Amino acid sequence: MNPLVQPDPGLFIWTIVTFLVLVALLAKFAWRPLLEALERRQATIAKSLDDAQKARLELERLQRESAEMLAAARVEAEAIVSRSRSDAVQLGEELKQKARADAAGIVKNAEKQIQLETARALQQIRSEAVDLSVTIASKILQRNVSRADNEGLIQETLKQVETRRDF
Repeated sequence: MNPLVQPDPGLFIWTIVTFLVLVALLAKFAWRPLLEALERRQATIAKSLDDAQKARLELERLQRESAEMLAAARVEAEAIVSRSRSDAVQLGEELKQKARADAAGIVKNAEKQIQLETARALQQIRSEAVDLSVTIASKILQRNVSRADNEGLIQETLKQVETRRDF
């Protein structure tokens, strides 16, 4: 038989001893630090996942709050616009009422002025008519009427005109 294929118990034992020493050395110096590094990495990854989950929940909460704030702001803006419109309509109505009242006052004043001017013009026309009548009558009578006579005739004529006008 071939010596390479024959089992040698010494070689077999030394191979096992070398393997066990190598396993012990690797366990002490390589596997433990490697396992510790893997555990630290796993803890870091788990912590990062937890932080990401917390951040996602916080972001969702902030988005909800901002949406609520935005909705509240829109409602408030609509209320302000609505109040502004109603105030503008109310102010417009008040201005119209004031303008109408002012116009009515101006018209009433103008009517009073017209009545006063008409009365004054009528009084002046009457006075001139009386003076003209007295002048014509004096020429007709060929005598001068005194001032007292003139005033009496004027008053009498005015009374007659007033009574005729009332009918």
